[in-house]
Amino acid sequence: MDGLKNLEKGFTIWLTGPSGAGKTTLAVKLARKLREMGYRVEILDGDTIRKTLYPNLGFSKEAREMHNRVVIHMAKLLSRNGVVAIVSLISPYKAVREYARKEIGNFIEVYVYAPLEVRIQRDPKGLYAKALRGEIKGLTGYDGVYEEPEDPEVRVDSSKMTPEEEVAAVIEKARELGYLP
Repeated sequence: MDGLKNLEKGFTIWLTGPSGAGKTTLAVKLARKLREMGYRVEILDGDTIRKTLYPNLGFSKEAREMHNRVVIHMAKLLSRNGVVAIVSLISPYKAVREYARKEIGNFIEVYVYAPLEVRIQRDPKGLYAKALRGEIKGLTGYDGVYEEPEDPEVRVDSSKMTPEEEVAAVIEKARELGYLP
């Protein structure tokens, strides 16, 4: 026994939002807090998975959906084995997120929101700067499609909330839904 608490069934925390909204920051803080609480946690970061498994995939709608389905499958496997899977993925299409919810089961959709001007100011990957200069087209949440969640379990505004407040809101929802004691 490794001293970690076993959940009878794990669950998935699905962080969705455009680039620069604060998904990665929340994922890291959430994982740290849940590990401190003694749970098995894995972060499934969309960028890392894409770079590792299929770096030349592209960003067409079909490519994004295929990428999302791979992540959904990984989250499903982790969740059914008692792990808390934290997915950090733009996942711009509502239909894909609904498919994830249906496939995984124990699921918390977290809409990580930040106003466009805040995302442009953060611009961790330099994507907004390129879009503003016209060097790229179809940036999700700028001139590309991002279908906002209509009824997520949790909505955080990273321009107004601290990461600690965001973590507390997600953990409170996990308890409310019976995923955590």
